[in-house]
Amino acid sequence: MSASSDHAPSNSSTRGAVVITGASEGIGRAIAERFIANGHSALLVARSATRLEDALAAMPRSEDARALALDVTTPGAAIEIERYLAAHGLHAEIFINNAGCGAGGPLIEQDAETVERIVALNVAALTRLTHHQARAMAERGHGTIINIGSVGGYVPGPNQAVYYASKAYVQSLSEALASEMAGRGVHIAVVSPGPVRTGIHATMFATNAFYRLLMPSMSPERVAFSVYWAYRLRRRAVVPGIHYWLASWVLRVLPRALSVPLMGLLLKPR
Repeated sequence: MSASSDHAPSNSSTRGAVVITGASEGIGRAIAERFIANGHSALLVARSATRLEDALAAMPRSEDARALALDVTTPGAAIEIERYLAAHGLHAEIFINNAGCGAGGPLIEQDAETVERIVALNVAALTRLTHHQARAMAERGHGTIINIGSVGGYVPGPNQAVYYASKAYVQSLSEALASEMAGRGVHIAVVSPGPVRTGIHATMFATNAFYRLLMPSMSPERVAFSVYWAYRLRRRAVVPGIHYWLASWVLRVLPRALSVPLMGLLLKPR
């Protein structure tokens, strides 16, 4: 199959837009608000049409915002996004892989469907969308892909093992692709926040885990600020917040014999 056959029909006159997955709430919604407020047209992608409607209503300039209800884990999601954009005279100038999920507790206590969903969304879907958009942007000679990782990607995370492993994958993929795309006009970045005040902690049964009590949380808007400036300053890897930036460096140099049991204690549901 040729490279061109992987793309929906495109038009050189289309306008650039920012596409954000998982944009109906939390970090994704805040990212959309930040980019729209700074003059970008945006496509918000998420599974829930109802939540997307609520998110659109909150955008600073609703005329520059569109929504597509789509499960990005479906194999044809990348083509469907591209076709939607083309139908509205747009292309993805900036693509932000924000959609993600997780689960808490020992791996053997989690059901197979939950584990497979994490891998399908955090790893497989992100890889397909990144691959598709990187090729399209390389053909145009310009574009930006920003993947949302986690400071947890710097260390194994007992009691959130699959989630932490998936974010380590995002970190590695993004930094490697950034090197591969150097000099081709395509900017690749990974933004790796610490705990953020969103609903994911409840879904991971981690609301009362020690890390929620001991580690300060940041707002989705703070993460969105870092994402926007990663784009503007063409940064490859960003950890929002000075305390988590320092923590990421400590985790890189701390022996795993110390860091892994420590994380297991911090992440253990209580």
